[in-house]
This record gives sequence, structure tokens and C-alpha cells, in this order.
Amino acid sequence: MRVECTDQPKPLDGVLVADFSRVLAGPLAAATLADLGAQVVKVERPGAGDDTRAWGPPFAADGTAAYFDAANRSKHGLALDLSAPDDAEAARELAVRADVLIENFRPGALAKYGLDPVSSLAANPGLVHCSITGFGSGEGAHLPGYDFVVQAVGGLMSITGEPGGPPLKAGVALVDVLTAKDATTGILAALRHRDRTGEGQHVEVNLLSSLLGSLVNQASGHLATGRDPGPMGNRHPSIAPYETLACRDGLLAVAVGNDRQFRALAAALGAPELAEDARFATNPDRVVHRTELVKELEARLAGDTARGWTERLGKVSVPCGPVNTLSEALEFAAGLGLDPVVPVGEGRIPQVRSPLRLSRTPVAEPAAPPRLDEHGAQLREWLAGPSDQPLPPLV
Repeated sequence: MRVECTDQPKPLDGVLVADFSRVLAGPLAAATLADLGAQVVKVERPGAGDDTRAWGPPFAADGTAAYFDAANRSKHGLALDLSAPDDAEAARELAVRADVLIENFRPGALAKYGLDPVSSLAANPGLVHCSITGFGSGEGAHLPGYDFVVQAVGGLMSITGEPGGPPLKAGVALVDVLTAKDATTGILAALRHRDRTGEGQHVEVNLLSSLLGSLVNQASGHLATGRDPGPMGNRHPSIAPYETLACRDGLLAVAVGNDRQFRALAAALGAPELAEDARFATNPDRVVHRTELVKELEARLAGDTARGWTERLGKVSVPCGPVNTLSEALEFAAGLGLDPVVPVGEGRIPQVRSPLRLSRTPVAEPAAPPRLDEHGAQLREWLAGPSDQPLPPLV
């Protein structure tokens, strides 16, 4: 409402976001709002900035850490020392002008700067203040929230890995990413409420709750039986075959979700009798007799390569595919016309394109993540001026 909009409408045109967060969950939520058209001001500590600026290698040619770039596209950069009175006042002014404030400080830490939820909402009743913590604002408020630790204490590592092997983390900071999506959902819901009533509110998410909410069938199975699930490698606890299977040259991911698909798989393998075998006729039967099933399937899959089977099984609508490297995955997506990578400027690390597709209000093309305090002079001048003056867009 105080921000200049481009000619092409975006879902969040007119929304100003003050991003006081760092590392991944908060910055990624703010970057998603930027994708949707919001203008985002990223506030960092002078000198060092966001911790992830130093999380490398890899680094770009200009010294920017690839990790930082992954979650900070399309933002204005402003460095403020909250312990300095003038900078703290500028931060409070930003919070008053903002529609959304995102922070992941420990609960209570922002109160001395007048930026805690109570103070910020008192100064700006229409604000959506989103707090992201590791373990909530109650008994776990003092615990630092790091993705790896939450994967451990939240149960994810206990179901990841091979049977009998050590617990393993996911190959990406998955809990941070899931929490970012929860934060974005909560913020959008709060903005919708504000559209109707004019009221802002405090949105709280925490890494542990986001992880537990994402365990879906594994958590439900535990609640139904009282038993703890364990790691199953690439196998699914309730579906078979739903795993990686050995072919002539490597592994094929096969996801047979119903009996019709299994009949199609058996026929394509030249063994339609497998679908009539009492051990394999229904999904519950296949789960019980998974070991025998895998032996039968792999004996036949050995006759071709993973990519060969992908083509053959795809023709009969059996969900499957080779286990790609990341470069192969991007190439695959590009081949499907999904344009997964978008450039953001000469010498800058390209960005993975937003997965969101909106027919009426398309997402914004990303801009390069800001260098530390890149827009500081412009932003300080703006914050010192009239409060109804719109923030100039990124150029």
C-alpha cells in the first residue's frame, strides 16, 4: 500500500516486508514473498551480515556464498546495528511502515529495541509480525534452533537411512525449508485477515512443529499403533514396489501406487503372472512379501538400463525414473519446458525459478541478492523522509 507497483500485477503488489531474519527459514520465506511481488528489505548486522554470507565454499566470483544467494533474491539490503540508537530508531521506523515483519531472534530478545511482537503491533496495528523459533516461545524458548539438531530430536533422522545403519539427515536443510513454507502460509493467511478487518497479528512457527507436522503418514502410523517406525532406506513402509530397484546399469526409482499399475509393470517386464501370484496380487500382499517381490522384479530389470526401463514403463503409465544427479535433474526439468534456472545478472549465481505458477498474477522475475548494505544510503534517506513516500523498486 506504500510501495510502487510495476505495470504487470503481482499477487503481493503493495506489500512491504521487513526481513530481520537470518540463515534459511526466515530469509527463504521473505524471498518467497518477494517472488509474489512484495518489496523486501533485508536487515543485517554491519560488517558480517547474515551468517550464511560466510557459509562456503562454494562462493561466486565476487565472493558471495552460494548458500546466502539461495534464500535472499530480490531484496533491498540494509545494514543496521540495533545496539546503536540511530539504527534502532531506523529499524523501528521500518517496522512501522512495513506490512510484514519476519524475525527469528530468540523470544524476548527484540524487546529492548522495541521490535518484539507486542511493541511492533502496538506501533503498527496492521502489521503481520512473524516469529520463527527452533522450539517455540515456551519451555523451548532458550534452545537454539538449527536444522540439523531438529532433524535429530524431531525424529526425522530415526527414519532416514538404511535398516541397521546409522541415523542420517536429509541431503538439504529440509526442516528450514518446510518451516519457511509454513511461515509463508501463515503470513498470507494473516494478510487475508487484515484485508477483511484491518487487524494485524502475531504469526508463530517453529522448526520442531513444522517437522512433526511434515512426518504425516509416519507420525499417523505411530499414533495408530504406538510403535516407532525405523529407517527403510528407499522403501516405503506401506506401499510396494515403491523403492529403488537394480537394473543393468544402476538404480530405477519405481513408485507403484495401486494394483493396476502393478499389473502394467508385470506385463511390461514380460511376467504378467506376477500380478496373479497370491503373494503379489494386492498392495498389502506385496508389502508383506516385499523381499520375494524385489527379487522377482530385479531379475527381470537386469535386462535393460534404468533409462531404457524409464522409457518402456512410461509408455504404460508406470511411475518411474532414474536416480539423477542434480545437474541431470535440472536438465530433465529444462527438457520438460519448466525453465528451472533463471539468470540474475552478469557474474551472479543464477537462481532456481520459483515453483509457483499463477495465471492472472505471475510471480516476479528474481533479482540478484543484495550485497551487504547495498541499498543502505537509499533506505536511510527513505526512512528519514515522509512515511507516505513509497520505497523505490529494485533496479
